[in-house]
Amino acid sequence: MEHKMILSASGWRKVFVQSGNEEDTSSEIGKENTALAALIAESFAEYMTERTGKAFPTVAIGMDTRPTGTEIAEAVLKVLCEKKFNIHFTGIISAPEIFSYARSLDGFLYISASHNPIGHNGIKFGMNDGGVIDAEEAKKLSDIFKEKCASPDAESHAEKLLSLKDNDILDTVHQNQMRYKKEALEAYESFIRTVITGSTNKEIQDSIFSYIKNASKENTLSIACDMNGSSRTLSIDKNFIPSLGLNFYPFNNEPGKIAHAIIPEPENLVHCANVINDMQADGDRSVTLGYMPDCDGDRGNLVYWDSKENEAKPIKAQEVFALCVVAETAFEFWKNENIKPRGLLNKAKNINGEKLAVCVNCPTSMRIDSICRSFNTDIFRAEVGEANVVNLAREKRKEGYTVRILGEGSNGGNITHPSCVRDPLATLFAIVKLLTIRDVKNSDGTVSKGLFHIWCEKSNQEFRYKNDFTLLDVLESLPKYKTTGVSEERAVLKIESEDKGLLKDRFKTIFLKEWENHKEEMEAIYGIKSFKAVLTNGTKERFAKENESWNNSSGGLKILFYNAEENPIAFIWMRASGTEPVFRVMCDIQGEEESAERSLLRWETSMIKKADTVANC
Repeated sequence: MEHKMILSASGWRKVFVQSGNEEDTSSEIGKENTALAALIAESFAEYMTERTGKAFPTVAIGMDTRPTGTEIAEAVLKVLCEKKFNIHFTGIISAPEIFSYARSLDGFLYISASHNPIGHNGIKFGMNDGGVIDAEEAKKLSDIFKEKCASPDAESHAEKLLSLKDNDILDTVHQNQMRYKKEALEAYESFIRTVITGSTNKEIQDSIFSYIKNASKENTLSIACDMNGSSRTLSIDKNFIPSLGLNFYPFNNEPGKIAHAIIPEPENLVHCANVINDMQADGDRSVTLGYMPDCDGDRGNLVYWDSKENEAKPIKAQEVFALCVVAETAFEFWKNENIKPRGLLNKAKNINGEKLAVCVNCPTSMRIDSICRSFNTDIFRAEVGEANVVNLAREKRKEGYTVRILGEGSNGGNITHPSCVRDPLATLFAIVKLLTIRDVKNSDGTVSKGLFHIWCEKSNQEFRYKNDFTLLDVLESLPKYKTTGVSEERAVLKIESEDKGLLKDRFKTIFLKEWENHKEEMEAIYGIKSFKAVLTNGTKERFAKENESWNNSSGGLKILFYNAEENPIAFIWMRASGTEPVFRVMCDIQGEEESAERSLLRWETSMIKKADTVANC
């Protein structure tokens, strides 16, 4: 039985709708895909039984709002009922919500294809550590599934799995759905309070939230949200955000009514921008921030009000992450000085940065490196994939680092410890803290600096600070880079070569010849004097040796370019997607010349296409 699924640690995905059309909004998945769902559930059951050592583990099962989710969930539930698992079925739930909820259980199975087109669907698997299973464990699970699909009687076996003998068990699962959904919401709200404040101490949480509430009383902050029919329509946003003194204006907030494309990139953030423009035109000047989540509600990028041009604009993904790194790192310094008990970071000997770190994926813009240098904070990179970055952060914490913030800058959003998944609320409140935690004059005449002031001081930009700053001022203070957007057409290549590792080796041969022919031109035009090849696989990043192959299988390949002072100023990057049948490329270069980024990306693309042609001759 052919499964046609892309199997990665970040999740398993395919076009699940029966028609095979990825833009089809139908709910029907057909007999073959129903059988696949059954085999997936049985594979998960065997894996969980082995991993937990329990005969009947307790698991959360949930889904996002894609039309095909209901039929996939029904197949999964039938199989797990037959296996006598203790099932906490929540129905529609966001990814951060089910991840939080599963911390009190044995694990979870979540039905979602994240930001993929509406006809896609898939599965994410996790234990009770707050994230998806790592690459090593994901391979064990996928091997079980592939073996089942390869069996001659796979289809008939799936039919038997779906022939539930005791339907009363399934009825009970559905009857308990609202109870478990309520539990999940409560667990998530409790957890996000810890994420935002960086503390489990309720007194400290209340103290930090009071800064936000008091600031909002003085200067009203209102937030718009394009829910786009996502799982967050039924999550905590609509109650939690107003509880902290902020006005909240959601739209497209009917569950499952997906109004436009799912991926929260600039081409879809315009809907939120338009709503903010309309509200501003109607006289509500407080609406200066907005966000849009993807379907499973773990990724959310931002829109802001540009006070100079009087227009709402999307913030590019790399800049969203950069803002969050500034906010959360400055927050660590601020909290140490202003929130009791004080001095915790000093006691840990990392207030000066020697043990603070940020973990990112390989194609995250080097603007993050510049930000980290300002805060005297280390930066570590992993291969693309949320699980890789999360596991890298875990490794660094074991080495004694404080890793407050991590994520995939190329995709926007952020992961804020102790969370192990991106969360729009973590992203939103990083910015809210940046805007509301401002300078305070103390009774003795001294000033306790707010987050933006701390950043300006650390980055030698004190001249930029002013008391009435806006988010535009913060954006203008970020290091200047031009970076390819992950959702742009030119960032996605269709490649004929099946062996992507071998393709990289052919690319190496072509690149080295091109370099010799154009290195003087590269220095004259871009200031590029030398290069190094960087290979990433899983949580490991390393420089390739001079005569070493660049074939690192499905991992990432980056060519890092240096100026005459041996400082990195640009890179080109490539990797086969683990969740879509495409080859992703991008360029990142210091400065504000868009033409430089476009030229380097065209050069990279031409070399990859040449390598692909050679491979298929």
